[in-house]
Amino acid sequence: MKPGPKNLITDVSGLLVGNAQDDALKSGTTVVTAADPFVASVHVMGGAPGSRETDLLAPDKSVTEVEALVLSGGSAYGLDACSGVVDGLRAQGRGFQVRDAVIPLVPGAILFDLLNGGEKDWTENPYRALGRAAFEDASDEFTLGTVGAGTGALTAMVKGGLGSASLVLPDGSTVGALVAANPVGAVTTPGDKHFFAASFEIGDEFGGQGVDPATGLGLQLDSRKMQAMSPRENTTIAIIATDAALTKAQCQRVAVAAHDGIARATVPAHTPHDGDLVFALSTGNGASVPDTSLIGHAAAQCLARAIARAAFEATPAPGDLLPCWRTLNA
Repeated sequence: MKPGPKNLITDVSGLLVGNAQDDALKSGTTVVTAADPFVASVHVMGGAPGSRETDLLAPDKSVTEVEALVLSGGSAYGLDACSGVVDGLRAQGRGFQVRDAVIPLVPGAILFDLLNGGEKDWTENPYRALGRAAFEDASDEFTLGTVGAGTGALTAMVKGGLGSASLVLPDGSTVGALVAANPVGAVTTPGDKHFFAASFEIGDEFGGQGVDPATGLGLQLDSRKMQAMSPRENTTIAIIATDAALTKAQCQRVAVAAHDGIARATVPAHTPHDGDLVFALSTGNGASVPDTSLIGHAAAQCLARAIARAAFEATPAPGDLLPCWRTLNA
Protein backbone atom coordinates (compact mmCIF):
# COMPACT_ATOMS: atom_id res chain seq x y z
CA MET A 1 0.00 0.00 0.00
CA LYS A 2 1.12 3.56 -0.67
CA PRO A 3 -0.48 7.02 -0.41
CA GLY A 4 -2.44 8.35 -3.37
CA PRO A 5 -1.04 11.22 -5.44
CA LYS A 6 -2.54 13.94 -3.21
CA ASN A 7 -2.51 11.99 0.08
CA LEU A 8 -6.04 13.30 0.60
CA ILE A 9 -9.50 11.73 0.77
CA THR A 10 -10.08 13.15 -2.71
CA ASP A 11 -7.68 10.55 -4.08
CA VAL A 12 -10.92 8.56 -4.12
CA SER A 13 -12.03 9.47 -7.62
CA GLY A 14 -15.08 11.69 -7.86
CA LEU A 15 -15.06 13.00 -4.30
CA LEU A 16 -15.00 16.71 -3.57
CA VAL A 17 -14.29 18.49 -0.28
CA GLY A 18 -15.33 22.03 0.58
CA ASN A 19 -14.34 24.14 3.57
CA ALA A 20 -15.73 27.35 5.01
CA GLN A 21 -14.73 29.06 8.23
CA ASP A 22 -15.06 32.30 10.15
CA ASP A 23 -11.74 33.20 11.73
CA ALA A 24 -13.36 35.54 14.27
CA LEU A 25 -15.82 32.82 15.22
CA LYS A 26 -12.94 30.29 15.38
CA SER A 27 -15.19 27.70 13.82
CA GLY A 28 -16.19 26.30 10.47
CA THR A 29 -17.65 23.53 8.38
CA THR A 30 -16.39 20.85 6.00
CA VAL A 31 -18.46 19.07 3.34
CA VAL A 32 -17.76 15.89 1.35
CA THR A 33 -19.85 15.46 -1.78
CA ALA A 34 -19.68 14.08 -5.33
CA ALA A 35 -21.44 14.42 -8.65
CA ASP A 36 -23.40 11.26 -7.89
CA PRO A 37 -24.90 10.02 -4.59
CA PHE A 38 -22.92 7.43 -2.65
CA VAL A 39 -23.50 4.58 -0.20
CA ALA A 40 -22.65 5.45 3.41
CA SER A 41 -22.92 4.22 6.98
CA VAL A 42 -21.66 5.30 10.40
CA HIS A 43 -20.38 4.07 13.75
CA VAL A 44 -20.23 6.01 17.03
CA MET A 45 -17.85 5.18 19.89
CA GLY A 46 -17.75 8.43 21.85
CA GLY A 47 -19.99 9.08 24.83
CA ALA A 48 -21.22 12.53 23.74
CA PRO A 49 -22.04 12.52 20.01
CA GLY A 50 -23.95 15.14 18.07
CA SER A 51 -25.35 14.17 14.68
CA ARG A 52 -28.09 14.59 12.10
CA GLU A 53 -29.79 11.95 9.93
CA THR A 54 -27.43 9.20 11.00
CA ASP A 55 -30.25 6.72 11.75
CA LEU A 56 -30.94 6.36 8.03
CA LEU A 57 -27.37 5.10 7.55
CA ALA A 58 -28.06 1.88 9.49
CA PRO A 59 -27.86 -1.17 7.19
CA ASP A 60 -31.51 -2.08 7.75
CA LYS A 61 -32.86 1.33 6.71
CA SER A 62 -34.36 1.67 3.24
CA VAL A 63 -32.40 4.61 1.81
CA THR A 64 -29.08 3.38 0.46
CA GLU A 65 -27.42 6.58 -0.82
CA VAL A 66 -26.85 10.17 0.30
CA GLU A 67 -25.69 13.31 -1.50
CA ALA A 68 -23.16 14.66 0.99
CA LEU A 69 -21.69 14.32 4.47
CA VAL A 70 -20.94 17.23 6.80
CA LEU A 71 -18.42 17.74 9.60
CA SER A 72 -18.88 20.96 11.56
CA GLY A 73 -17.86 22.92 14.58
CA GLY A 74 -20.49 24.67 16.65
CA SER A 75 -21.89 21.85 18.76
CA ALA A 76 -25.68 21.58 18.24
CA TYR A 77 -25.70 24.89 16.37
CA GLY A 78 -23.33 23.39 13.83
CA LEU A 79 -25.87 20.78 12.75
CA ASP A 80 -27.55 23.59 10.82
CA ALA A 81 -24.59 23.48 8.41
CA CYS A 82 -26.36 20.45 6.91
CA SER A 83 -29.32 22.71 6.09
CA GLY A 84 -27.03 24.98 4.09
CA VAL A 85 -25.77 22.00 2.11
CA VAL A 86 -29.37 20.86 1.55
CA ASP A 87 -30.11 24.34 0.16
CA GLY A 88 -27.20 24.06 -2.26
CA LEU A 89 -28.22 20.59 -3.42
CA ARG A 90 -31.86 21.64 -3.83
CA ALA A 91 -30.77 24.54 -6.02
CA GLN A 92 -29.10 21.96 -8.28
CA GLY A 93 -32.16 19.71 -8.31
CA ARG A 94 -30.28 16.93 -6.51
CA GLY A 95 -31.74 14.58 -3.93
CA PHE A 96 -33.88 11.55 -3.18
CA GLN A 97 -36.86 11.51 -5.53
CA VAL A 98 -40.35 10.90 -4.14
CA ARG A 99 -42.72 11.54 -7.05
CA ASP A 100 -42.41 15.32 -7.62
CA ALA A 101 -40.51 15.96 -4.40
CA VAL A 102 -36.70 16.09 -4.32
CA ILE A 103 -35.16 15.60 -0.86
CA PRO A 104 -31.38 16.05 -0.48
CA LEU A 105 -30.11 13.65 2.20
CA VAL A 106 -27.17 15.11 4.12
CA PRO A 107 -26.08 13.40 7.36
CA GLY A 108 -23.67 15.33 9.56
CA ALA A 109 -21.76 15.36 12.82
CA ILE A 110 -20.43 18.13 15.05
CA LEU A 111 -17.68 18.86 17.53
CA PHE A 112 -17.71 21.28 20.47
CA ASP A 113 -15.71 24.48 19.90
CA LEU A 114 -18.00 27.04 21.55
CA LEU A 115 -15.52 28.04 24.29
CA ASN A 116 -12.28 28.22 22.30
CA GLY A 117 -11.84 32.00 22.44
CA GLY A 118 -13.79 32.88 19.29
CA GLU A 119 -16.63 35.39 19.01
CA LYS A 120 -19.80 33.38 19.63
CA ASP A 121 -22.25 36.23 20.36
CA TRP A 122 -24.15 35.86 17.08
CA THR A 123 -27.81 36.87 16.71
CA GLU A 124 -28.40 34.49 13.81
CA ASN A 125 -26.95 30.99 13.65
CA PRO A 126 -23.99 31.28 11.22
CA TYR A 127 -23.65 27.60 10.40
CA ARG A 128 -26.31 27.36 7.69
CA ALA A 129 -24.41 29.96 5.68
CA LEU A 130 -21.10 28.23 6.41
CA GLY A 131 -22.54 24.93 5.20
CA ARG A 132 -23.73 26.49 1.93
CA ALA A 133 -20.35 28.21 1.44
CA ALA A 134 -18.48 24.96 2.07
CA PHE A 135 -20.67 23.15 -0.44
CA GLU A 136 -20.06 25.83 -3.05
CA ASP A 137 -16.31 25.57 -2.34
CA ALA A 138 -16.14 21.82 -2.98
CA SER A 139 -13.07 20.73 -4.97
CA ASP A 140 -10.64 17.83 -5.26
CA GLU A 141 -7.94 20.06 -3.74
CA PHE A 142 -8.23 21.50 -0.23
CA THR A 143 -6.14 22.77 2.66
CA LEU A 144 -5.43 21.02 5.94
CA GLY A 145 -4.98 22.38 9.45
CA THR A 146 -6.87 25.43 10.74
CA VAL A 147 -9.66 25.33 8.17
CA GLY A 148 -13.24 24.14 7.85
CA ALA A 149 -14.51 22.01 10.72
CA GLY A 150 -10.99 21.99 12.17
CA THR A 151 -10.74 25.77 12.52
CA GLY A 152 -11.38 25.83 16.26
CA ALA A 153 -10.31 22.31 17.12
CA LEU A 154 -8.04 21.63 20.10
CA THR A 155 -6.33 18.48 21.34
CA ALA A 156 -5.20 18.02 24.94
CA MET A 157 -1.85 19.77 24.44
CA VAL A 158 -1.80 21.50 21.02
CA LYS A 159 -4.22 22.88 18.46
CA GLY A 160 -6.07 20.29 16.45
CA GLY A 161 -7.46 20.83 12.99
CA LEU A 162 -8.58 19.23 9.77
CA GLY A 163 -6.51 16.29 8.53
CA SER A 164 -6.57 13.85 5.66
CA ALA A 165 -4.59 10.90 4.28
CA SER A 166 -4.99 8.13 1.71
CA LEU A 167 -3.74 4.70 0.67
CA VAL A 168 -3.90 2.80 -2.61
CA LEU A 169 -4.45 -0.93 -2.08
CA PRO A 170 -2.85 -3.77 -4.07
CA ASP A 171 -6.07 -4.33 -6.07
CA GLY A 172 -6.06 -0.67 -7.13
CA SER A 173 -8.78 0.44 -4.72
CA THR A 174 -8.23 3.70 -2.86
CA VAL A 175 -9.08 4.43 0.77
CA GLY A 176 -9.00 7.93 2.23
CA ALA A 177 -9.72 9.59 5.56
CA LEU A 178 -10.84 13.09 6.50
CA VAL A 179 -10.99 14.16 10.14
CA ALA A 180 -11.72 17.13 12.36
CA ALA A 181 -9.58 16.36 15.41
CA ASN A 182 -10.76 17.96 18.66
CA PRO A 183 -10.31 15.16 21.23
CA VAL A 184 -10.12 15.00 25.02
CA GLY A 185 -6.87 13.12 24.55
CA ALA A 186 -3.40 14.09 23.38
CA VAL A 187 -2.10 13.41 19.91
CA THR A 188 1.47 14.12 21.01
CA THR A 189 3.56 12.31 23.61
CA PRO A 190 4.97 14.21 26.64
CA GLY A 191 7.26 16.97 25.41
CA ASP A 192 5.02 17.76 22.40
CA LYS A 193 7.58 16.59 19.80
CA HIS A 194 6.46 13.08 18.86
CA PHE A 195 3.04 11.99 17.64
CA PHE A 196 1.33 8.90 19.03
CA ALA A 197 0.63 7.99 15.39
CA ALA A 198 4.34 8.11 14.45
CA SER A 199 4.52 4.37 13.85
CA PHE A 200 2.13 4.81 10.93
CA GLU A 201 3.69 7.92 9.37
CA ILE A 202 4.67 7.64 5.71
CA GLY A 203 7.65 9.79 4.81
CA ASP A 204 7.55 13.06 6.70
CA GLU A 205 3.83 13.76 6.27
CA PHE A 206 3.62 15.03 9.84
CA GLY A 207 7.15 16.13 10.55
CA GLY A 208 9.15 12.92 10.37
CA GLN A 209 10.16 13.08 14.05
CA GLY A 210 9.85 9.34 14.45
CA VAL A 211 8.58 7.30 17.37
CA ASP A 212 9.06 8.55 20.92
CA PRO A 213 11.83 6.40 22.45
CA ALA A 214 10.28 6.73 25.90
CA THR A 215 8.26 3.89 27.44
CA GLY A 216 5.35 3.95 29.84
CA LEU A 217 3.46 6.47 27.70
CA GLY A 218 -0.12 7.23 28.62
CA LEU A 219 0.32 6.87 32.38
CA GLN A 220 0.15 10.65 32.86
CA LEU A 221 -2.70 12.41 31.12
CA ASP A 222 -1.56 16.04 31.10
CA SER A 223 -3.88 18.48 29.33
CA ARG A 224 -3.43 22.18 28.65
CA LYS A 225 -6.93 22.06 27.20
CA MET A 226 -8.42 20.83 30.46
CA GLN A 227 -6.72 23.66 32.34
CA ALA A 228 -8.18 26.25 29.97
CA MET A 229 -11.64 24.75 29.52
CA SER A 230 -13.96 22.05 30.90
CA PRO A 231 -13.76 18.31 30.12
CA ARG A 232 -16.84 18.43 27.88
CA GLU A 233 -15.55 20.46 24.92
CA ASN A 234 -14.28 17.76 22.57
CA THR A 235 -14.88 15.17 19.82
CA THR A 236 -13.13 13.62 16.84
CA ILE A 237 -15.37 13.28 13.79
CA ALA A 238 -14.22 11.62 10.58
CA ILE A 239 -15.16 10.36 7.15
CA ILE A 240 -13.63 7.29 5.53
CA ALA A 241 -14.07 6.91 1.77
CA THR A 242 -13.28 4.19 -0.77
CA ASP A 243 -13.98 3.62 -4.43
CA ALA A 244 -14.41 -0.11 -3.75
CA ALA A 245 -18.01 -1.21 -4.26
CA LEU A 246 -19.34 -1.69 -0.72
CA THR A 247 -22.84 -2.26 0.60
CA LYS A 248 -24.16 -0.17 3.45
CA ALA A 249 -23.46 -3.04 5.86
CA GLN A 250 -19.88 -3.29 4.63
CA CYS A 251 -19.47 0.49 5.01
CA GLN A 252 -20.58 0.15 8.63
CA ARG A 253 -17.92 -2.51 9.26
CA VAL A 254 -15.28 -0.23 7.73
CA ALA A 255 -16.44 2.59 10.01
CA VAL A 256 -16.09 0.28 13.02
CA ALA A 257 -12.56 -0.73 12.01
CA ALA A 258 -11.58 2.87 11.33
CA HIS A 259 -12.14 3.81 14.97
CA ASP A 260 -8.92 1.93 15.74
CA GLY A 261 -7.17 4.82 13.99
CA ILE A 262 -8.53 7.25 16.57
CA ALA A 263 -7.22 5.04 19.38
CA ARG A 264 -3.78 4.74 17.73
CA ALA A 265 -3.42 8.49 17.33
CA THR A 266 -5.13 9.82 20.47
CA VAL A 267 -4.60 9.00 24.15
CA PRO A 268 -7.11 8.51 25.69
CA ALA A 269 -9.77 7.93 23.02
CA HIS A 270 -13.53 7.29 22.98
CA THR A 271 -14.08 8.89 26.38
CA PRO A 272 -17.48 9.81 27.87
CA HIS A 273 -16.72 13.43 26.92
CA ASP A 274 -15.84 12.72 23.28
CA GLY A 275 -18.46 12.29 20.57
CA ASP A 276 -16.18 10.16 18.41
CA LEU A 277 -18.01 9.31 15.19
CA VAL A 278 -16.83 7.86 11.87
CA PHE A 279 -18.76 7.86 8.61
CA ALA A 280 -17.71 5.43 5.87
CA LEU A 281 -18.74 5.87 2.25
CA SER A 282 -18.33 4.02 -1.02
CA THR A 283 -18.49 5.62 -4.45
CA GLY A 284 -18.51 2.15 -6.02
CA ASN A 285 -16.14 3.18 -8.80
CA GLY A 286 -13.41 0.65 -7.92
CA ALA A 287 -13.05 -3.06 -7.20
CA SER A 288 -16.35 -4.94 -7.49
CA VAL A 289 -15.20 -7.77 -5.17
CA PRO A 290 -13.32 -5.83 -2.51
CA ASP A 291 -11.30 -7.17 0.40
CA THR A 292 -13.25 -5.50 3.19
CA SER A 293 -10.77 -6.65 5.85
CA LEU A 294 -7.96 -4.84 4.08
CA ILE A 295 -10.14 -1.78 3.48
CA GLY A 296 -10.93 -1.59 7.21
CA HIS A 297 -7.24 -1.92 8.05
CA ALA A 298 -6.33 0.80 5.56
CA ALA A 299 -9.10 3.00 6.96
CA ALA A 300 -7.61 2.81 10.47
CA GLN A 301 -4.12 3.53 9.12
CA CYS A 302 -5.34 6.53 7.15
CA LEU A 303 -7.35 7.92 10.06
CA ALA A 304 -4.42 7.71 12.49
CA ARG A 305 -2.21 9.55 10.00
CA ALA A 306 -4.92 12.12 9.26
CA ILE A 307 -5.29 12.97 12.95
CA ALA A 308 -1.56 13.63 13.28
CA ARG A 309 -1.59 15.68 10.06
CA ALA A 310 -4.47 17.77 11.45
CA ALA A 311 -2.34 18.92 14.40
CA PHE A 312 0.86 19.14 12.34
CA GLU A 313 -0.77 21.49 9.81
CA ALA A 314 -2.52 23.73 12.38
CA THR A 315 -1.52 27.39 12.27
CA PRO A 316 -1.64 30.06 14.99
CA ALA A 317 -4.37 32.68 15.15
CA PRO A 318 -5.14 35.62 17.48
CA GLY A 319 -6.78 34.57 20.74
CA ASP A 320 -5.68 30.93 20.60
CA LEU A 321 -5.96 29.04 23.88
CA LEU A 322 -3.32 26.45 22.94
CA PRO A 323 -0.05 26.53 20.99
CA CYS A 324 0.44 24.89 17.61
CA TRP A 325 2.75 21.89 17.14
CA ARG A 326 4.78 23.87 14.60
CA THR A 327 5.28 26.73 17.07
CA LEU A 328 6.52 24.41 19.80
CA ASN A 329 8.86 22.59 17.41
CA ALA A 330 10.14 25.46 15.29
